[in-house]
Amino acid sequence: MSEAAQVARQDGAQVQTVPAKAYAAQSPTSGLAPHTIRRRAPRAQDVQIEILYCGVCHSDLHQVRNEWKEVMPTVYPCVPGHEIVGRVVKAGSAVKKFKEGDIAAVGCMVDSCRVCASCRAGEEEYCENGLTLTYNGEDKILGGVTYGGYSESVVVDEAYVLRVPNKLDPAGAAPLLCAGITTYSPLRHWKVGKGQKVGIVGLGGLGHMGLKFAHAFGAHVVLFTTSANKTADALRLGADEVVISKNEAEMQKHAGSFNFILDAVSAAHDVNAYMNLLKRDGTLTLVGAPEKPFPMTAFSLIMGRRSLAGSAIGGIRETQEMLDFCGEHRITSDIERIPIQRINEAYERLLKSDVKYRFVIDMGSLQ
Repeated sequence: MSEAAQVARQDGAQVQTVPAKAYAAQSPTSGLAPHTIRRRAPRAQDVQIEILYCGVCHSDLHQVRNEWKEVMPTVYPCVPGHEIVGRVVKAGSAVKKFKEGDIAAVGCMVDSCRVCASCRAGEEEYCENGLTLTYNGEDKILGGVTYGGYSESVVVDEAYVLRVPNKLDPAGAAPLLCAGITTYSPLRHWKVGKGQKVGIVGLGGLGHMGLKFAHAFGAHVVLFTTSANKTADALRLGADEVVISKNEAEMQKHAGSFNFILDAVSAAHDVNAYMNLLKRDGTLTLVGAPEKPFPMTAFSLIMGRRSLAGSAIGGIRETQEMLDFCGEHRITSDIERIPIQRINEAYERLLKSDVKYRFVIDMGSLQ
């Protein structure tokens, strides 16, 4: 980043910016290609991170192709990536938690209002005044939108940067910043643990992390999948049992027996079939986000006082707790490393579920 700094404005004040290499989509159909963005020069409270690895989340694909236009329309150019692990190269004068050389991480958000009830409770992901997403969010400092981790560097307020335990492989840790916390948070919130029977629906980027965590928490874990060829992998990852969800007889054997089910499927599927597997007062929580609404039978909720819930990521405090837990238990994501030049191919493979279980971009390939 040797080009001369430019100046942007924040509430009338000057903010210097510097160029950074990135990969961006210019339209829903353009694919991703090399692009130059501008990052702000670090302020006193900021941490500048050289990005080493960035996970590829299914939401990256949705966002790049503007498939969530009804809820989160994409602003182009779009630089995705919210599973970021890198090395601190500069810490502002007011930064206390990080120093140059530290391995640090950034997840799905880079700011929030900090004053609403959710933020004060450490649940910034539910900020009532609108959190700032890591990419395609409103950039309240430079204007325009934020740019994500498919780039060589990022500058983030210290309060939204996380410590990566030394015991964790940095590449395998990257998906923990989304896939990890998205599954860890609901399992913790609904107090999954020993003596409970827990279901995980789907064995993909989210589902395989849900398996690992539910197993680590001591639950009896059942993996639901449509693919019999995933059985061996599911058992390796921590499942005690595997149920082929297309087999009605197998499903019926488990009727009314689950305390909690985590549904990690983003494609259209019959949620009612899983609701009927819950015990009285059991909960099914959605973390996958199917594009279209699905029908729900009222009686599958009423008969058993069952609950259908949803969960986003986790707050900064809980995300750090999750990373520390992973460090203690040596939990990382199962990954396939790719160079940035193969990102469009990776998206096509992602659509076919042809990855075990998360692509991670080696950002050194961007040079």
